[in-house]
Amino acid sequence: MKRLWSIPLSLLLALPTWAQRAYHGDGPDDVLRFVPVATVYALKTCGVESKSGWKQLAVNTVVSYAFSAGTTWALKHSIHEWRPDWTDNHSFPSGHTALAFTGAVILDKEYRHVSPWISVAGYAVATGVAVDRMARNRHAWQDVTAGAAIGVGSTLLGYWLGERITGEHNRYAVTTDGQSLSLCIQLFNK
Repeated sequence: MKRLWSIPLSLLLALPTWAQRAYHGDGPDDVLRFVPVATVYALKTCGVESKSGWKQLAVNTVVSYAFSAGTTWALKHSIHEWRPDWTDNHSFPSGHTALAFTGAVILDKEYRHVSPWISVAGYAVATGVAVDRMARNRHAWQDVTAGAAIGVGSTLLGYWLGERITGEHNRYAVTTDGQSLSLCIQLFNK
């Protein structure tokens, strides 16, 4: 009688394994998520005139990616949504998509004036990353949609804050005492 009971139990425990689709691993999206921002710096290095100077571009990029990665990380570690392939519970939102769209918006802001096709290419790569994440069964549509929104919003916020840090009327100073580096910023004029 004991054996008859163990067979249905083992089948019941195996059902979730059979129901899930196989994990397809990470692929080209691991590299493609950085292509838009790499394109920004490649074009700038080759002498194509961007909207921002080197210092402002660097600040805008760092601040935008900090907001994007920080928001994505905080949401992944507080929501705990399982991935479609059941490998872990950090599906929402898609970090790959967030980073890809962060780079695409930076590319758009810096080089739309040169050609709108540069912007189209950046957004196409970012959309390709989102589609690949779903095709590899790593994310559902709501994960990549939220990731795209986070990437766009983070970059808009990053550029707004970056302008206050490096803009024409900024007031900041960088100092060091040999052991630490300090950045003092006055965001608003009196």
